[in-house]
Amino acid sequence: MKKVLVLCIALLPFLVFSCKQDVSKKDDNLEKNTSLSGTVFGTSYSIIYDDEVNYIIQFDSLFAAINASLSTYIPNSDISKLNRNELVEVDQHFKNVFSASKMIYKATQGVFDPTIGDVVNAWSFGAEENKFLTDSTTIDGLMEYVGFDNVKLEESKVVKLPNTYLEFNAIAKGYGVDAISEFLESKNINNYLVEIGGELRVKGKNKEKHKPWRVGLDEPRFDGGQTVFKAISLKDEAMATSGTYRKFKVDENGNRFAHIIDTKTGYPSKTNILSVSVIAKDCMTADGYATAFQAMGIDGVTTFLKSYPELKVFLIFENKANELETLALNGFPEG
Repeated sequence: MKKVLVLCIALLPFLVFSCKQDVSKKDDNLEKNTSLSGTVFGTSYSIIYDDEVNYIIQFDSLFAAINASLSTYIPNSDISKLNRNELVEVDQHFKNVFSASKMIYKATQGVFDPTIGDVVNAWSFGAEENKFLTDSTTIDGLMEYVGFDNVKLEESKVVKLPNTYLEFNAIAKGYGVDAISEFLESKNINNYLVEIGGELRVKGKNKEKHKPWRVGLDEPRFDGGQTVFKAISLKDEAMATSGTYRKFKVDENGNRFAHIIDTKTGYPSKTNILSVSVIAKDCMTADGYATAFQAMGIDGVTTFLKSYPELKVFLIFENKANELETLALNGFPEG
């Protein structure tokens, strides 16, 4: 969810990608950024950095490798083969995402769970009608195979139950951001902004403008429009946002249920949280926790963060009068 400098919603499919270059040519005496953009993972991306070298080929190669490892939308990817119970030796991309997911799974006591994908798909949140399309028998049957604690990585082989479905879409975009960021740093580029579908990571500053990197948080709007709620400066950190105001269902009593599924019950979360933005050292971590915090509720997030001061969080939620309220935790920037 998002476009560069404006944040939107996560959980988009992995698709093909393309690149284009836009290098500013204002004044030969001024420092210039290279700006590349395109599509990847079913969304858009933007990469800005202070170097004249065009790394489109290298970026495409990285995106292709990540897709080949982690995309459930590509039939011959490693994760698709695993979900068909074929023998696969996973690569380092898979190992990196698996390890980070296991860490967040344990820290949140299972609120973040990469094995919940089949249940999420069963609820059909993409359907046009505001009705629930799954019965309790279906949910109960699928929930028997949910539980990331039953999935293990032994060297390069994944051990899981035959009917357990793995999906890392809630964290893989953040990993893609990190992969590009680390590539840039390997080329001694220390001023950049990398954004994929709203998840982003920055380092240094915008040298072309001689200013810190400025990014915007989306205002939650149910009409499909997009406006900036607030803008903040970031330096040497990553941010991810998860929102519930674009994917939800309404029951016969007018209760709104988010597309974030409760991993304990298999049912959509009834929540007043509309948006969660998380700042962390890397984007994969921010991405995973942003998803988990949607399901934890305000009290749960507040309690959790007392033990994780390194995570900065900004919540936008509806109060009982259906008015927007905000809560900044652990020193999330004011603006």
